[in-house]
Amino acid sequence: MVDILHRVAIKAPAAEVYSALTSTEGLSGWWANNTAGKANDIGGVVKFSFVAGGFDMKVLELDPGSRVLWEVVEGPEEWVGTHVDWSLQQADDYTVILFKHLGWKEPVEFMYHCSTKWAIFLMSLKSLVETGTGAPDPHDVKIDNWN
Repeated sequence: MVDILHRVAIKAPAAEVYSALTSTEGLSGWWANNTAGKANDIGGVVKFSFVAGGFDMKVLELDPGSRVLWEVVEGPEEWVGTHVDWSLQQADDYTVILFKHLGWKEPVEFMYHCSTKWAIFLMSLKSLVETGTGAPDPHDVKIDNWN
């Protein structure tokens, strides 16, 4: 198994970053403009709809201000059964996110694409929390024909 890993520091309290990860308003502001579901309930499912497709994430763990864990239950074959793990750590005026998309079966070309897109969306999350404006799909940076 292989994983996607990223680190980003956001100049904001961990509670603000956590809120952007656990509310449909927050998630709609940085990842997918069309987001619905129960992002702040363990066992809830969040539906992310993109121009190029979508994903359903089941909320497995919520630790306010420090961790969010999702399992992909619907979406592209390569994503189903993988986990998206957000670890938050306060460091002075910054919240450091250690992001993991865990459990890819193999490093297929789509994984390369997704790794780049995760980085783009992490920067969108940073922008949303720090400035109030993110760049969610369909306003994100396009990198190829997959969107």
